[in-house]
Amino acid sequence: MRPVKVKRKHHHRSSTSSAASTTCNFDEWREEAINGGSLKHVDLHNGSNGWASPPGDVFSVRGPNYFTKKGKVPAGEWLLNPAGVDWLRSNAKLDHVLARPDNRVMNALRSSKNYEKSKTFVIGINLQVPGRDHYSAVFYFATKLNESINSNPLLYQFINGTDAFRSSRFKIVNKIVNGPWIVKTAVGNRSACLLGKALNCSYHRGPNYLEIGVDIGSSAIATAILRLALGCVTAVTIDMGFLVESQTDPELPERLFGAVRICQMEMGSATLVDGATPTSKVLPMSSGGESEVDEDQ
Repeated sequence: MRPVKVKRKHHHRSSTSSAASTTCNFDEWREEAINGGSLKHVDLHNGSNGWASPPGDVFSVRGPNYFTKKGKVPAGEWLLNPAGVDWLRSNAKLDHVLARPDNRVMNALRSSKNYEKSKTFVIGINLQVPGRDHYSAVFYFATKLNESINSNPLLYQFINGTDAFRSSRFKIVNKIVNGPWIVKTAVGNRSACLLGKALNCSYHRGPNYLEIGVDIGSSAIATAILRLALGCVTAVTIDMGFLVESQTDPELPERLFGAVRICQMEMGSATLVDGATPTSKVLPMSSGGESEVDEDQ
C-alpha cells in the first residue's frame, strides 16, 4: 500500500532545530501507526474495507449562539490528529487495550525518537461489539499536550475529570455516507448521541493516554441496531465524530477531538488477539482522573 501523507497542522513555532525534530518525530510514529493494522488506511472517497479521516466540516455541532438560537455550524478542524485504527477479534471482551504489551500504536509511540520529550498524548476510543466472538474497533487520536489539550479547558477537564463528568459529556455525531435505507433509518443519517449516558462507558487514564471503552452490548436497542448494520456492513460507509459536549455558553462552539470514516468493512479483516493477556504484563496506569496532564509540559 502506498504510504499516506499525514495531516499536518500549522502552528507558529520556534525555528530551533529541537522544535523541528520533535514535530518530525510526532509525524513519523503516527505514519507508522496509521499504515499498520489489519484494517487499512484507504482513500476517503473511493476506499473500501478500511478507514479514512473525514474533514470536520462534514459534521454539524453546536455553534456560538446555540443556547439562544439553536444554531449549529460545521465542526471545523479536529483538535487531535488521527493515529490509526485497530479492528480486533477475541474470545472475550477486550478492555484497556492501550495498556496491552502487544498494542502496536502505543509501541510505535514508545519506539519513536525523543519519546520522553515529545509530550504526546493519545485518546483511544474502543467500541466493544458483543457476540459469540467479541470485536473491538479502536480509534486512536494524538496530539502534543500544550497544543490541543492544555489550551482547551473543556477537553482538559474531560481528560483529567471524574468518570461521572466524562459520561455526562462524551458525545458522538454520526453521518451515514453510503448504506441501505434501513440502516440510515435505524441509525439516523445525521444523528448525535451522548454515548456516556446511552451506553456503559469505562475510562482508563494512563500516564500519556485516555482510553474510552464503549460497551455496545449494554443497550438492547444499540445491540439490535448494530446487528442490523453488521448484516450489511460491507455496503455501509459511516462517519463518526467524537467530542466533549458543550453545555454552557463559555464552552461554545463545540469542537471535535477526532473523527473517523469506516468504509465498507469486512468482519473477516479483524486481527485475532488473546483476550486473556496476563495483567501482570500490563503497563502501569491509573484511572478515574488520578493522573493529571502537566500544565507546564
